Amino acid sequence: MSVTDGFTKWTAREIPAVVEEYGLAFVMVASYFGSGSVFIASQAGVMHGYTLLWAVIGAALLGFMAQDMSARLGIHGTPLMRFVRHKLGRGPATAIAVFLSIGCVAWTLGLVAAVGAGVSFLTGGAVSWQPVAVGATVLAIVIGLLNYERVEYLMIAMMLSLMIVYIVVALPSNPETTSLALGFVPTPDTLGTLAIAAGVLGTTALWPNFFLESRLVEKKGWTDKSDLSTARKDLAVGYAVGGVTTIAILIVAAALLRPMGYTEVTTFIMPGEALVEILGTWAMVLFVVGVTAAAFNSIIPIMWTPAYIIPEAMGTEVGQSDRLFKLLFVAGTATGFASPLISSVLDLSVVDMVILFPTYNGIFGLPLAAALLFWAVNDRETMGEHRNSRWLNIVNAVLVLLAIVLAVFAVQDFLELLFGGGF
Repeated sequence: MSVTDGFTKWTAREIPAVVEEYGLAFVMVASYFGSGSVFIASQAGVMHGYTLLWAVIGAALLGFMAQDMSARLGIHGTPLMRFVRHKLGRGPATAIAVFLSIGCVAWTLGLVAAVGAGVSFLTGGAVSWQPVAVGATVLAIVIGLLNYERVEYLMIAMMLSLMIVYIVVALPSNPETTSLALGFVPTPDTLGTLAIAAGVLGTTALWPNFFLESRLVEKKGWTDKSDLSTARKDLAVGYAVGGVTTIAILIVAAALLRPMGYTEVTTFIMPGEALVEILGTWAMVLFVVGVTAAAFNSIIPIMWTPAYIIPEAMGTEVGQSDRLFKLLFVAGTATGFASPLISSVLDLSVVDMVILFPTYNGIFGLPLAAALLFWAVNDRETMGEHRNSRWLNIVNAVLVLLAIVLAVFAVQDFLELLFGGGF
């Protein structure tokens, strides 16, 4: 019996059944809840107070509904990229897969930088973030080649721990009640916040998950109509954890950092100042460890995406044990080695990278992926009687339109920040 087989059998005995049942959603949510989510939520709270709470709720709901459609597509139809290839042909499908994979590379560049910055802080600056980012890239490659179950358990532990930490801090932060309530309702004043709103949407309604969910439902044994309710409960639990954590982070930043005089998140440790205010100086270490773990965990499922969709677009089916999958995962993740170079060439700080690169995906990747998903779940040939209902079509249309509108309004600000040295 191999070590992997022994590990799997051990976990089957020891891990509670509820964890086994809800694992996939935590992989999906942990993939979006990296350092980008922490810093985007903190940036939203510091710059705009509570006014973007509506965007967090909306993004979580839209992300959940999109994932639900992706799960239905995988159960009743076919994985999303396989659908794209069937409809558009090998060439266009491959072009789409490669274009979308650029966004995964951008995420990886920011995520390994965040890991590097976290380790650099924990060592008191004895090691700069750049070499640590290179080391983090190597470690992500090694762990990403392990079996799916190991990664799933890692994601569950990280997400639950991060949620508990921020809820503990948010509860005594004493937010202003009226402003807090008004933050859940979009107003004309929020038009000036669309670049950050695009970042919130792009890092929550994560387009790689549209492809992964439709592919990984098979891993959980969800292949029949009767499994759909389990998949939905799984998603509800995962997105509830992710949404509550994001709301807590935004509230902490708005209630504590903003009154302290901060106007934007400019350093890697700044969001941790709110934790120090409530819990003491030891909480800064806790924050940095949490953000570093969140960043690292996100790399793996995000970089699984190109390893799945590029071969599928070209007409080759792969699994995580296949050589082609491993080669693409290693090659894609290895782009993290360029993170220090990108930072230097574009004059971007680590914080700039972890905020702007998810925003890139919200602007360029999400509208395209959402439109493809909308097409797939309404295709009679693929879904048959399980096509979208009228209400699901309304939700999906809202996701597509919102993604496009935010992209159009946010792209100029994004490009100015990206090529103008960041925030």
